[in-house]
Amino acid sequence: MRPLTEDETRALFEKLSKYIGENIKLLVDRPDGTYCFRLHNERVYYVSEKILKLATSIARDKLVSLGTCFGKFTKTQKFRLHVTALDYLAPYAKYKVWVKPGSEQSFLYGNHVLKSGLGRITENTNQYQGVVVYSMSDVPLGFGVAAKSTQECRKMDPMAIVVFHQADIGEYVRHEETLT
Repeated sequence: MRPLTEDETRALFEKLSKYIGENIKLLVDRPDGTYCFRLHNERVYYVSEKILKLATSIARDKLVSLGTCFGKFTKTQKFRLHVTALDYLAPYAKYKVWVKPGSEQSFLYGNHVLKSGLGRITENTNQYQGVVVYSMSDVPLGFGVAAKSTQECRKMDPMAIVVFHQADIGEYVRHEETLT
């Protein structure tokens, strides 16, 4: 478990800023204590400094996980967000998409959101902007990237893709053996 290097921190914060913008500072400086990001086995963990100090007594090779896994670095050093970060991204999301009840299951199976399944979308969402996907009852289902801007969505074909799938809460069931 080590602190992130400058390049790793930049890659992490660039990815997080696509979804929550400048609200990244709210993740680190929380009213219930100070939190930080740590790297262990190519995975980035979001952990309280209080718990981090307690974890120093555990050998590095014996430590499986600590805190919440936000994602991992690929072999090419690109950062990929995991669905486990959804609970921390959803409250601070700048751009949101709500899907109709009939399209929730399709999204949870790993499919993209189509225009026919789009309930609402945040105004002024740009193309390729990171969005958090919600059900119509405001339950966060996952996150993705907007395929079209808000203006373009109004004039689209019902079978056109509106949001590219990135991660969803259905991954807890589909990939339970690989999530840490």
